Amino acid sequence: MNKTPFSKIIAGTMTWGVWGKNCSTQQMIKLMHTCLENSITTFDHADIYGDYTTEAAFGKAFKESTIDRSTIQLISKCGIQMQSDNRNNSVKHYDYSASYIIESVEQSLKNLHTDYLDLLLLHRPSPLMRADEIAEAIEKLKQEGKILDFGVSNFTPLQTDLIETKIKVNYNQISFSITDFEAMINGSLDHMQTRHITPMCWSPLGTVFKENNDQTQRLKKILSDFSTRYDVPADIILLAWILKHPAGILPVCGTADPSRIANLMTAATVVMELQDWFTLWSESTGFPVP
Repeated sequence: MNKTPFSKIIAGTMTWGVWGKNCSTQQMIKLMHTCLENSITTFDHADIYGDYTTEAAFGKAFKESTIDRSTIQLISKCGIQMQSDNRNNSVKHYDYSASYIIESVEQSLKNLHTDYLDLLLLHRPSPLMRADEIAEAIEKLKQEGKILDFGVSNFTPLQTDLIETKIKVNYNQISFSITDFEAMINGSLDHMQTRHITPMCWSPLGTVFKENNDQTQRLKKILSDFSTRYDVPADIILLAWILKHPAGILPVCGTADPSRIANLMTAATVVMELQDWFTLWSESTGFPVP
């Protein structure tokens, strides 16, 4: 896989704003410093987070934090047009016109108080996207130094290939976890390895701590055993399971809890045994591997 400039665990900011903990400027500054103190240097955004408000809230905190821009990496996404008081949209839709991509990035730069994004992702695929128009916008943004790299999010292999007819895709941020491992068996992660695309994954803990059903009960039981054996919390076991995959997946962790953030990078030090990895997968499916 291509070497990534991003931290092995990425801080997802979606819940830092009004869609989550609604952190104050000072609380955001504290979260940023907690991340940096624990080797999490990459922050994942999207223009829509917080109904188009979270980037600006983060940017205000970043500016006040006096953190050196060269020590962090900023990712953002564009393309989703939501119905919002902040937008004149009659229906939720996607817009990947060259003018909209450029306008969205320029707005993100203003919001985040930065001159460039380390990575821009197209947030979700649109049936109306034109690869040549997307490539035109991305090339212009790169030439102007407004974005350093480009990728997609939630794209299938064929949708990614469509974009790659005109421009190289280096990242794809997808849903992946112990309870949502479809990308591992439908060829998506294999495709990324073949094309030298680095996967990122959102919701890396899946539904383990959100739902109470047969699957999560089985997983919690085995996680309790593994947690004792590896001497790390259960969520760290789940992240270590993802990090063991050869595609080099970068988990995007959306917590706004400083104590949890302080623990996350421990996952990179866990050397999960082969049979334990398969045990977790088997407990998730409820069946032995085929």
